[in-house]
Amino acid sequence: MANLKEIRTRIASVKTTRQVTSAMKMVSAAKLKKAQDAILQIRPYAVKLSELLSTLSTALDDADSSVYTEQRNPVKVLIVLVSSNRGLCGGFNSYVTKNAMSLAKTKYGSQLKAGNLDFVVIGKQAGKILNSYHFPVRGDRNSLFDDLTFDNVSAVTQSIMNDFVSGKYDRVELVYNKFINAAIQEQVSEQLLPVLPAAVVNTKQNIPFYIFEPSLEAIVEELIPRSLKIQFFKALLDSYAAEHGARMTAMHKATDNASELIDELTLTFNKARQAAITNAILEVTNGSEALNG
Repeated sequence: MANLKEIRTRIASVKTTRQVTSAMKMVSAAKLKKAQDAILQIRPYAVKLSELLSTLSTALDDADSSVYTEQRNPVKVLIVLVSSNRGLCGGFNSYVTKNAMSLAKTKYGSQLKAGNLDFVVIGKQAGKILNSYHFPVRGDRNSLFDDLTFDNVSAVTQSIMNDFVSGKYDRVELVYNKFINAAIQEQVSEQLLPVLPAAVVNTKQNIPFYIFEPSLEAIVEELIPRSLKIQFFKALLDSYAAEHGARMTAMHKATDNASELIDELTLTFNKARQAAITNAILEVTNGSEALNG
């Protein structure tokens, strides 16, 4: 059994750790509230805009299709992986990175072997994991989380869109954590480019009669870039809220574990002190008996 000084030192150390994890939990809880409000506000707008765009795009003739809807043989693929810049959030980063690596190996295995698959990471933690497994990371946008605004995200999205239009990439996949609640995050992989048609095949006949001004083609061409930027921004807000939810949950569990460990160490300390006192009494008693004898 460890001596009393060692146990006392360990109790003090665990108490300090508990203070840190408790403080991190409260900070993440405060940030989560703001991030949760942001994603819940933009999500209905993003979903409705995406549905509207899919419906209108399906009504276009092939000759009038946008450059963003052009379906190509995916020779060159880009996977945009969203994680976090900081750790201490449980399996938040490892799960989403494993999902992206699985996507690369299964769906785009031939492109990966041929060296035609690139990763762009948003978040330092995913970059570290990908590099440790020797996946091709061609760039990062980690600074986005330092100032997560629509304008900053829009500039990055436009750069990715330009790479697709120029033919540098034939397909762009987006992998991120979707915020469900503080304790649950869902790993999502979705195709960003080219824009997919509506899930249910529509025709011009089952679209309500509208008069489009200036034209259906012009409206779709204007909506697609805006929708892509909104979808990308929504993904980052989802990931940001999910990160703070995961960190708050992880720090809550860490705080509870520290409290349990302190209770166990305190019990061990009391037992050790009691044993030391008992031994001291026995020594005094034995010594007294020896002197009297």
